[in-house]
Amino acid sequence: MDRKQLKSILQALKSGKLSIEETLKKLSHLPYENMGFARIDHHRSLRQGIPEVIFAEGKKPKEVIAIARAIYRKNKRLLITKASETIYKNLKIKEAEFHPASGLISAGGRKTKTGNVVVISAGTSDIPVAEEAALTASFLGSKVKTIYDVGVAGIHRLMDEKQAIDAAKVIVVVAGMEGALPSVVGGLTDKPIVAVPTSVGYGTSLGGLTALFAMLNSCVPGIAVMNIDNGFGAGCLAHKINNGGS
Repeated sequence: MDRKQLKSILQALKSGKLSIEETLKKLSHLPYENMGFARIDHHRSLRQGIPEVIFAEGKKPKEVIAIARAIYRKNKRLLITKASETIYKNLKIKEAEFHPASGLISAGGRKTKTGNVVVISAGTSDIPVAEEAALTASFLGSKVKTIYDVGVAGIHRLMDEKQAIDAAKVIVVVAGMEGALPSVVGGLTDKPIVAVPTSVGYGTSLGGLTALFAMLNSCVPGIAVMNIDNGFGAGCLAHKINNGGS
């Protein structure tokens, strides 16, 4: 439940369209719904501006599906990360959409998009994480532009996108290997940058640690660094910056 939904319920109560008992029923699962194996935080969007999102990896498919249906039933909005096509096929929510590249399942995202989030990937192998960031920010209501495969080995490709970079309100930069691209982009713009290291790379990339350390040690000020492969976290932060914290 978000502010708009709560306001609608309270207005209906005030106008007499809803009785006190009906209103209490609609609010009965605040602050959370206890399903035994999970406690669903329907109140989170009111507190944080971002609804509870399901991290599917490590959960049984039937648990993910049960949680997802409960969230969608109450909020008509749903986002699942690290999901599989099997979960999607058994979810049976008509509005739900599966995004294979990122492993996201979404339904009921914000129709009106505002601001300008630019998501950049270094290589095509980084696209799944970049897509997770882009789709998350878009789901939450940010206008998103993607720029893929502009890594430092062919830096001229990035320069061709300077106009889009200049127009951004916040930039997400996703890179594996040596993780140099956020520093390069940071040297070209005064916009806040959200850097995401990926686990893409050869042996000494150490599953993304090399890229993570490179981004943390960037000499460019104003770069926020997410955890390895955390496109979802990057999308959330970019959306909050893009919308002034709301």
